[in-house]
Amino acid sequence: MCASRPSAPDPSETVRLTAWVRGRVQGVGFRWHTRARALAIGELCGFASNLADGRVQVVAEGGRERCERLLSWLRDGDTPGAVSGVTEIWDTPRGGYEDFAIR
Repeated sequence: MCASRPSAPDPSETVRLTAWVRGRVQGVGFRWHTRARALAIGELCGFASNLADGRVQVVAEGGRERCERLLSWLRDGDTPGAVSGVTEIWDTPRGGYEDFAIR
C-alpha cells in the first residue's frame, strides 16, 4: 500500500507567517515598505520589527495565499536595501493584532 500524499495547503486557510529577513535591511525603509506591501495585499495583520542582529522580523497573519504573496515579495520583490536571505516558519494564528504595524 502506498503512503498517501499530503494534501495541498488550502489557500484560504488562516495562518501565521514569521519571516526573518537577512541582508542590508535596517536603516533603508524596509519595515515601512513591508507594512505598505502588507496593506496593499490586504487582510493581513502583524508587524515588521528590527532585531539587534541586523535582521528584520516580519509576522503576518491572514489567509495563506496573502501571506505567501508577502513572503514572495520579501524574497524576490523590489525591496529597499539588499535581501540576502529569508527564513520562514508557518504556524496557527495567535491573534491580538489590530492591523499591520512597524515596531
